[in-house]
Amino acid sequence: MMKKVAILLTLIISFLSSNELKLNFEPKTITNAQTALLHLNAKNIKEPKLTVLDEKKTNIEFFKNPFKEDSFYALIPVSYYKKIEDYKVIVSYLKDGKKVFNSTYLKLKNGTYKSEVINVKSSKVTLNKKDKLRTKKEYQEAMNIYNTTTKKLLWHKDFIYPLNSKITSEFGTKRVYNNKIKSYHSGTDFRAAVGTKIKAANDGVVVLAKHRFYAGNSIIIDHGHGVYTCYYHLSKMNFKENDKVKRGDIIGLSGNTGRVTGPHLHFSARVNSVQVDPMQLITILNKINN
Repeated sequence: MMKKVAILLTLIISFLSSNELKLNFEPKTITNAQTALLHLNAKNIKEPKLTVLDEKKTNIEFFKNPFKEDSFYALIPVSYYKKIEDYKVIVSYLKDGKKVFNSTYLKLKNGTYKSEVINVKSSKVTLNKKDKLRTKKEYQEAMNIYNTTTKKLLWHKDFIYPLNSKITSEFGTKRVYNNKIKSYHSGTDFRAAVGTKIKAANDGVVVLAKHRFYAGNSIIIDHGHGVYTCYYHLSKMNFKENDKVKRGDIIGLSGNTGRVTGPHLHFSARVNSVQVDPMQLITILNKINN
């Protein structure tokens, strides 16, 4: 009799464990301007949703993980200017016709970003009326792209770097133009002589390919699920808007177009319209299918 009870208890525990919901952050703690990956593992659930309890209660979409069974994931990008504290994250979903809530915390710490001084022509820092109108229009055009989320996942392999060379300026560095702090470095700069081949970081669709005031010849790739990678200051663009690209395709050649002090590749990324560290993002994205 005792043996039968023990077997029954084992089966019950096994059943409960197989249906247990699991929430896992990668990494456990991030700095401002990085991206957190939240795994949601559970069987027979529907409509998973996520809300970050910050100043405005940010809602973020879960996507079904195509690489793992009974698994969903959400990317939580954190702004460079986000207040440093722990943020409560509420996860809800439907199971057996009932709405279920769970919670966890996203831990945020301050990034130790450096500063660098850049001397450029005054016309590139203090803009005339015509250039102000142009840059405003280009910014809005880009934000309209970043605020659009393609529901279909367009990549199926790990992300790669656009080229392998020395990083000359890291993401997040405070930019001091002509002795005045104007911004932070919104991407990662790779050393690249004019004409160096630039690779697509992963499969996707080109959503912008044009010359812009600050970024020069620019290509932006939509990878789906709110993920975009950007390639700036190119001397040549090999793809145009709406073209499909594959990981490793030579999308263009490096150059010194736009506001630059010399030839290089500026590589940046956005998640859910938020500017994030592209190198850390690649590390996080490659954990989705591993």
